[in-house]
Amino acid sequence: MLKVTANGTTTSPIIRGAWVLERILGTPPPKPPADVEAIEPDIRGATTIRAQLEKHRQVASCASCHSKIDPSGFALESFDVTGGWRDHYRATGEPRQINGRRVRFWPGPAVDPGDVLPDGRRFRDIDEYKKLLLDDKDQLARALTEKLLAYSTGAAPAKPAKPEIETIVRHLRDQNYGFKSLIHEVVQSKFFQSK
Repeated sequence: MLKVTANGTTTSPIIRGAWVLERILGTPPPKPPADVEAIEPDIRGATTIRAQLEKHRQVASCASCHSKIDPSGFALESFDVTGGWRDHYRATGEPRQINGRRVRFWPGPAVDPGDVLPDGRRFRDIDEYKKLLLDDKDQLARALTEKLLAYSTGAAPAKPAKPEIETIVRHLRDQNYGFKSLIHEVVQSKFFQSK
């Protein structure tokens, strides 16, 4: 997931944040307006993506969506384009001598994986972010149920499926949100049985 949401040379908190909202939390952000240009990271290391996004968030029409998308993306910024851990972004430029080798890349600005969720809760890193997500286990279970139903039946659940999904989530809550229980509930659901 971390590699797929990067472009091979840089990461994007926007792409990663939107992926988390849509795929894990089941709350996809709205599509950006057609006249808004994408933010390209400054690969020269002069400006961090955080600084660029803070500037972007100053535009009211952009801030309404980015206040929801960016926190999830910033939580994942400690992972580079291949999913490896990093404490610093890579900086590029004229070759330098580092540890006796001539290199074009060296540690750049420090990664800041913290942010504030739209409801005001703060986190400092991916671990604190995950704990905040676990405060709403029902939403995580609901999103995973919808994804598993779509996978198992070949079609995303429609609005009439919401009561059945809520029944599955209620049963999962009673069974401590186990994945085995989720599979059992999905297989026993009328949507799976009638497919």
